[in-house]
Amino acid sequence: MFGFQQYLGFILFLTVLTIGFWLMFFLVGFVTYWVGGASWELYKEKRDKKRQQGL
Repeated sequence: MFGFQQYLGFILFLTVLTIGFWLMFFLVGFVTYWVGGASWELYKEKRDKKRQQGL
């Protein structure tokens, strides 16, 4: 049967795995949001510059 040390090691492994998963999930969402927002702002700046040159 499993000893207490192995049980603690398994719990520690699951904790690190879970923290890593949620950190990756958060970072992917954050980076996607950041890149999307930066792209949108760049698009708006270029659109406004074209409008000013056209007028």
